[in-house]
Amino acid sequence: MNETDVLFAALRQAADPQVVGRVEHLVARGSDRDLNRVNVLAFAAKYGLDEDKTIAAFLHAARIGAFEMAWNVLCPGCGGVLDTGATLKTVNRDRYHCSLCAAGYEPTLDEMVEVTFTVSPRARRIAAHEPDRLPPFEYYRQIFFSSGVDLPENLEERFSKVLLEFLELGPGERAFLSLHLPPEFVIIFDAVTHATQFIDVRGEPTRERQSLSMVIGRGHAPNETLTLRPGPLRLTLENHTDRRVLPNVCIAGDELHDILGHRRPFLTAKRLLTNQTFRDIYRTDTLAIDQRLKITSLTFLFTDLRGSTNLYEQVGDLAAFDLVRAHFRVLHEIVASEAGAVVKTIGDAVMATFPTPERAVAAALRMQEAMRRLNAERRREDLLLKIGIHEGPCLAVTLNDRQDYFGQTVNIASRVQSLADTQAILTTGAVVDDPHVSTVLTVSGIAPVPRPADLRGVEHEVKVFVLM
Repeated sequence: MNETDVLFAALRQAADPQVVGRVEHLVARGSDRDLNRVNVLAFAAKYGLDEDKTIAAFLHAARIGAFEMAWNVLCPGCGGVLDTGATLKTVNRDRYHCSLCAAGYEPTLDEMVEVTFTVSPRARRIAAHEPDRLPPFEYYRQIFFSSGVDLPENLEERFSKVLLEFLELGPGERAFLSLHLPPEFVIIFDAVTHATQFIDVRGEPTRERQSLSMVIGRGHAPNETLTLRPGPLRLTLENHTDRRVLPNVCIAGDELHDILGHRRPFLTAKRLLTNQTFRDIYRTDTLAIDQRLKITSLTFLFTDLRGSTNLYEQVGDLAAFDLVRAHFRVLHEIVASEAGAVVKTIGDAVMATFPTPERAVAAALRMQEAMRRLNAERRREDLLLKIGIHEGPCLAVTLNDRQDYFGQTVNIASRVQSLADTQAILTTGAVVDDPHVSTVLTVSGIAPVPRPADLRGVEHEVKVFVLM
């Protein structure tokens, strides 16, 4: 049995067999390109697999060493990878600049950080393990652009329509190019260093040769747009780095925008942080102590058992403990099945997160029904669950040596839960106004009923609804 067989034998013990079978086939039969920066959501869609089970399988594959996980900071404009690292701790800048789009962005975990998986050399060696040996177009496809950019299969053919020049320069090399500039907006761009030069070609055409020199280095600063006239250009490119670079000169028009403008869903850092399998595997090694990463929208669900103190008095410590533990087990299973994750338990209370409001509402309804069943089995009304839900922006942080969340959204969700009566689900307007939540409630025959609320420590008005 070779090492790949050993790895997949271990993976079959941890993950869904159907998904593992597809992953194993990918490693055995897939192209090198298919095995680099795998877009897990696209992989699941291609084979009709459950997304959450597929995410879990790749997480377990990374844990045992069959795949390597990468956290890539993306440009929201062009979809280029601005930075990459093996852990979320490498996302440590306040702002990332995209030279190709000439724009800067504050990183958020919602859409600017993707998580991809590349096969480990232990399972199979692929060309992308040595990216400087990739053919130029494959470098652009596999290394510069994110897994969320749906590039055409005939990328080289399509790109040739806008390409004026494309070359490969080794360390210290210099190239002299003779070009004819059309009356268009032209970009010189290197995908390795992200060195960029914009040229606005306009005015009367000239027959006189114009000259331009560009040095490609590691510390390349964004250049101001140059204005040149249509006509001949002598372009000098110099590589001042210690690795090869891949500069191209292209026309930035509608054709280029169409090539790069197609997007597909990808696994975001936000979704992974709210995944129970991820939290179980990477409990204490997600964020650095001083990291504060923004999430623009996350849904929080808080639960608490009403009268749990009386429960211990009524049935005794041992029976009460078993009941509370059974209740925790059920809640954990429901949260995980709705693509959420339990952040922590506090006494008899649970704090959980979900990527979208409708998953939290669906989980809350299932929790309520599960408690009814547990009570019916015991012919007692001991497990009375109060639930509060709110959605909004927050910070992902490390507290008490584990990944947690901070901000007013968290505070409001907790306050809303504290207002809940016995077996009630309270939500805020931010939740019930979501169209997907409306669909869940309509299907369940539930109407949100407004309720007066005064939330301690919250100055602005928050609309609160009871789901009945």
